[in-house]
Amino acid sequence: MARILIVDDDAAFRDSLSETLHDLGHTVLQASSTSAGLNRLRTEAVELAIVDLRMPGEDGLVFLRKAALLGPVPCIMLTAYASGDNTIEAMRLGAFDHLAKPVARAALMQTLERALQSAQGAAAAPDPLSAPTDDVELVSGSEAMRDVFKRIGMAARSDATVLVLGETGTGKELVARALHRNSSRGARPFVAVNCAAIPVELMESELFGHVRGAYTGATSDRAGRFREAEGGTLFLDEIGDMPLATQAKILRVLQEREITPVGGARVVPVNVRIVAATHRDLPGAVAAGKFREDLWYRLQVVPIALPPLRERLGDVLTLAEHFLRRIGDGVPRRLTTAAAQRLLAHSWPGNVRELRNAMERAAVLCHGVAIEPEHIGLQPMGNAQGAPDIPLDGPLAEAVAALERTMIQRALLAADGNRTEAARRLGLSRQQLYRKLAEHGLE
Repeated sequence: MARILIVDDDAAFRDSLSETLHDLGHTVLQASSTSAGLNRLRTEAVELAIVDLRMPGEDGLVFLRKAALLGPVPCIMLTAYASGDNTIEAMRLGAFDHLAKPVARAALMQTLERALQSAQGAAAAPDPLSAPTDDVELVSGSEAMRDVFKRIGMAARSDATVLVLGETGTGKELVARALHRNSSRGARPFVAVNCAAIPVELMESELFGHVRGAYTGATSDRAGRFREAEGGTLFLDEIGDMPLATQAKILRVLQEREITPVGGARVVPVNVRIVAATHRDLPGAVAAGKFREDLWYRLQVVPIALPPLRERLGDVLTLAEHFLRRIGDGVPRRLTTAAAQRLLAHSWPGNVRELRNAMERAAVLCHGVAIEPEHIGLQPMGNAQGAPDIPLDGPLAEAVAALERTMIQRALLAADGNRTEAARRLGLSRQQLYRKLAEHGLE
């Protein structure tokens, strides 16, 4: 049994969690603030800490940074306000895991067991980086994407090669930018290359550069993308479309960390982190002889798979409202129930990119504040394909509740009653699904 420290400004929550941990046989210490928690770490033996993210004054992220300097104590971060940014930051700073409140007893027990069995504990973290300057962010409340955020945070602590997998429009470049922004290379260049958009005959010159006279038209030296990204991150988007000859040279760069410009005789060392992405089935391409097997293995040191939007329908309205806020122009637009129904009934083959475009179109075509289905411009799918028959008159809350109930019933039916699978289809955690089942009388 372990000595566990709880750091949370909510006394009632501390007492409740403490009682649970006592029931599991652990010794519990409590602290109401980051400073009090750090003082406990300095003066008492603690094997694991459970820390709230949002606290007055210094928050849980400050605790993570300072606790790492005191010793390798695994820290589990808790928050009722989970977001992509704070999940990534917590994992980058060395949190063992990042859980959303309220935490189910079974989930807590599993996480505690893993944390206490961890031989390495929490890793010491680098100094925090400056706030993001990119006009982009990853937005999601689904459990599947929270796992992605955690993996980004852990991968950001190293220079390991990352392979981002996902359908077109799922946000692979946003993941690459988040990795770069949260890494020790964040102040250095981020260079993106779309391998599918470069002509085959220019690919090597684009990546490795060339010397003057290397070929007709090469009137001066060119550095190439690898050297442009020196000290930073090179993002090779759609690497599955890269020619086989170039794949062989990329493999050598990954192994030797050096390049040879086209037409040059001198080897140039490079210091870049490689993040690659593709929507293609690379194992299938390997089997068909269209992608090198050795490069496939070399790229997927840390694979990150992005789920398609249709598998996390719980994010559709969250993202739609986010895009409407970002479009701005001072008009606080909102979705009507019918518009929300149309969004949830769509299969989103273009994923998040298609949803963003739909919201931009709706903002242009909407003359007031209420966005209707005709502003969105998606083809109605009909009840047989998924649009629930919900009356559009009456209170909005009742219509939304009816829509939620229908979606939950359909997800359970599609999952043959498996609640874990149904939760995944809805983009919810099991805990959230259980609350919804109770709320709608579907238990």
